[in-house]
This record gives sequence, C-alpha cells and structure tokens, in this order.
Amino acid sequence: MSSIIPSFSTTGIGSTPHNNAKEACEMVAGFFDIPFWPQLPYRSFREMMIPQYAEGLPFLRIDDSGEKIYIERDDSGDLDRFYEAHAEMPAVAISEEHSAGVHAFIKAFAGKRFSFVKGHVTGPLTFSLGVKDTSGAPIYFDEEMREISSMLLQAKIRWQVETLKKVADNVIIFIDEPIFSAIGSSSYLGVNDDEILRLLSDSAAAIERAGGISGIHCCGRANWQMVIESGLKILNFDAFDYFDTFAMYGDHVREFLDQGGYIAWGIVPTSEAIRSVSAEDVASHFKERLSKLHGITKSDLVYKQALITPSCGAGARTLAEAEKIFSICRSVKESAMSQ
Repeated sequence: MSSIIPSFSTTGIGSTPHNNAKEACEMVAGFFDIPFWPQLPYRSFREMMIPQYAEGLPFLRIDDSGEKIYIERDDSGDLDRFYEAHAEMPAVAISEEHSAGVHAFIKAFAGKRFSFVKGHVTGPLTFSLGVKDTSGAPIYFDEEMREISSMLLQAKIRWQVETLKKVADNVIIFIDEPIFSAIGSSSYLGVNDDEILRLLSDSAAAIERAGGISGIHCCGRANWQMVIESGLKILNFDAFDYFDTFAMYGDHVREFLDQGGYIAWGIVPTSEAIRSVSAEDVASHFKERLSKLHGITKSDLVYKQALITPSCGAGARTLAEAEKIFSICRSVKESAMSQ
C-alpha cells in the first residue's frame, strides 16, 4: 500500500438516513477522519445499493412506481453497444439521479484536500445475485450477464477513483458484499468458490489499477480466507456481532497484516442495539476484542493497522441514531488512542 493510514482512523460504510445530500456530506465530514460520500436510500430507491450501480446495464428496466429493477433481454442491440463502449475499459459515471451524494460531496469539498476519502461499490456477487431477469432468476446464473455486471462495476470504480482524487490524495473504495453471509445456503448452491474469488479479485484489481486502495465490507459471516486471497488491502467486518467468526481465521489474518493489510473494525452497531448501547460500552468491547485478536495472531499490527467504522451503513436508522453512531465512532477512537 503506497500510503500509511493512521492507526484507528475512522470512516463510515456508506448509507445515511438523509434526504438532503449537502447536509449528509457536512455530517460525514464533521465526524470522520476519512470522509465518505453518502448513499441516500431514503431520497430515492435508485440510491439503494443495487439500483445505484445498475445504470448502463444492457436490457435494464427500471420500475420507479414499483421500486424495482430487472433485466429483459430483447433484440435492441444493447449488448453490441455495451461491448463497443467498454472495449477500452472506460470510466463510467454514476449519474446524479442515482447518486446525489457523490456529486454533492465533490461540490461541497471542491478546493479542499483530504489525505484520504472513501467511496464504495456494490460487489459483483451481491449485484449479480440481486438483479433478476423476467423469470425471477438472478443474472449471476447467466454467464454473459454476470461478466457484463463485473465489467460495469469496474468501470464505475474507475470513475469514482478518478473523481474522488479531485479532493483527496488517496482514495479508498470498499466493495460491499453483504450476500457473502448467505453463500452456501440452498438459495445459492450454484455459486462456486472459484467464481466468487475471480469476481472479487477482478474488482480489487480494478481499484488498485485505478490508483485506489481496495477494501471490502462484509456485515455477516464470510469466508475470510477467500477474501484475503482476492488481494484486498482492507477488511471491514461486523466486530460487534461477528467477532468470533472473523477470529476463526487468525492465521490468515496474521499473514494479511504482515503483508500490510488493515482491519476496519465495524464495532459500532447499526442495529436496534444502538438505542441502548453507550460509547463506553462500545469502547470496552473494542479494547477487549483487539486484545483477543492480538492474542490469537501474536501480532502488534492488530493495533497499528486498525481502523474504526460502524458495523454497517446507518441508512436504516433515524438521523438522531445516525449521529449517535458517528459520535461513538469518534469516542471509540479517542479511547483506543489513550490506551
């Protein structure tokens, strides 16, 4: 990794409960060391994690009234146009209609320079399993559409890195893969590990080739050995509810840290637990779990290469709860730095 991220730096996952993009950007910048552009699912269903990146997909149909997207193959020539447009690996913009947040972010901080900022992209697995065709089958099981999905997401990664470098020296992009926790269930028996690793590696490589720093956000159980093998530089996990399932991969985590990787601890809950938990509670949990992982890995890099985040996006919470989540992130950092 070309730049060292300061220990216990804070950042967020993506979504916030705002309708106003400018207000969301101001709130993010006020709380986090590494600001991120806000996803605003309450503003429009097009800003939800799958529709947000679907723009430009061949055969895409958008039903605004039903708040859904799907693929309907036809003889329109969409495929030929897509392949022609993507022949030279372009950067493809996310429009303001699908993301007011990223455009407001660039506008709000024009002329300012951050050391690090963060963007995000829906992972190729979550995306291709989430978009369905007219029969209700995920396009993952259509080999051509699966590959096209990956190509499109990589093009939007390139645009994000290029765009965010207007306001930052370093750009981190998290690949959001919440579907990882369901892999292996009866619904996804046709999803094989080799293809998961290939898709994830392709996205990670696209971030690095564009000059960004690659990370991943998984908010449940995951095969962390496979994730590490994909070449990502930052692992973000739900450290509040899923610490034990992450710690099972202690040997792989130690190797990951030795190679310069960072662990982004999603220690601040974004579930109902946020209503009753205190900053002191979360700071105590964090110190305890840091110590446990240090004991498992026998590596001081557990502390040196630690970042702090919420466990998931705060978009499903109220504004007051989101502010509490963000404030606790800052408090946990202060507590960790003082130990």
